[in-house]
Amino acid sequence: MAKFHYIASNIQGKMIEGDITAGSAASVLGWMSDQGLRPVSVKETEVGSWMKKSFKESINMEDKVFITKYLALMLRVGTDLFKAIDILVADFDKQAVKSLLLEIKDTLGKGQPLYTAFANHPNEFSPVFVSLIRAGEETGNLEEAFGRLSKDIEKEKALKSKVKAALIYPVILVGLSLTILFLMVTFALPKIAETFIGGDAEIPTFSRIVFSTGLFFRNYILVILPIFATATFGMFYFFSKTTGGKKIGARIIASTPVIKGVVKKMAIQRFAGTLASLLKSGTPILDALEVTADAVGSSELEAVLRRIAREGIKKGLTVGEAFRKEPYFPKVVANLIGVSEQAGHMEDVLETLAEFYEGEIDSSIKTLVSFLEPMLLLVIGIIVAIIALAIIVPVYQLVGQI
Repeated sequence: MAKFHYIASNIQGKMIEGDITAGSAASVLGWMSDQGLRPVSVKETEVGSWMKKSFKESINMEDKVFITKYLALMLRVGTDLFKAIDILVADFDKQAVKSLLLEIKDTLGKGQPLYTAFANHPNEFSPVFVSLIRAGEETGNLEEAFGRLSKDIEKEKALKSKVKAALIYPVILVGLSLTILFLMVTFALPKIAETFIGGDAEIPTFSRIVFSTGLFFRNYILVILPIFATATFGMFYFFSKTTGGKKIGARIIASTPVIKGVVKKMAIQRFAGTLASLLKSGTPILDALEVTADAVGSSELEAVLRRIAREGIKKGLTVGEAFRKEPYFPKVVANLIGVSEQAGHMEDVLETLAEFYEGEIDSSIKTLVSFLEPMLLLVIGIIVAIIALAIIVPVYQLVGQI
């Protein structure tokens, strides 16, 4: 059971709010329907545990694509935004999306800008998303803003899918190899060790160390497994859920020799695509650079973009000059931006750069995977060879004594 805060309107149209304890938000909506209330917003105010909070339902990329595409289509055919949201609320089963749509409707009903409803959910909607909605409202091109967002999210989703697909085989290889090694060290090796240790033959120091390791794993397996599982979960939570962990993880990845090149290309691709979308929506260059800096996912590139905006363009430099001063960007990128600024088509050139780097990222990932696979096999082979030698050496000595 959890506590929910609800806002609703009664039959007379009067707004009421209160708190209720229920098993889920759907139960609250059912109760409101029985009371003849029209829901505006339902939010959980208490979460049972930190684990529940970490893994509760959220709005994913598929939801964002559907919402933006649908709203763009409804606005294109002249449907009222309130009516479009009502239809979405009725069609969506996912409670997180329902709550967001009800909040959007409540925000519009109070006369507040649409973008403020999305800005209240920074974990789901990036500063770029909010800025594009805001620019669309201010320029009267909200339909175009939703259409552009749906395309951008689809591109981002496709790129992430390519990265995940490329890494599936190495991950499976590592998982299976570790499982086999674990079974060898925990079950097979101790039995062989007992055979040799129980005999009269003299065992080499190297073999004795390997055998002792196997016996240790077998004897303390019930202690080792929970510790290993807890440590793995703790590391996953720290690096994926906490701000400090994400920063440390990004720093480690960015300093890894082979991977850092791919990470840099991904950051530049995200920069080019994001800045192009913001400029096309009519966002001023300084504001666009500040918002892009928050979205690139690289602390190094974020600092570079802020320098370009605050210490370059703001102090009178042209965009091309400000970019050329930063060694982070390849000369080709800086020169193209400078030329496109003079020609007045910077957003088109940035879109082309984003598409070019998408292809570069795809090629780099394939190269990275082709490098990782033999390296992983080599490491696994070395470990298996150590275990094999630990067994073969005593056998060889025993045969020599006979």
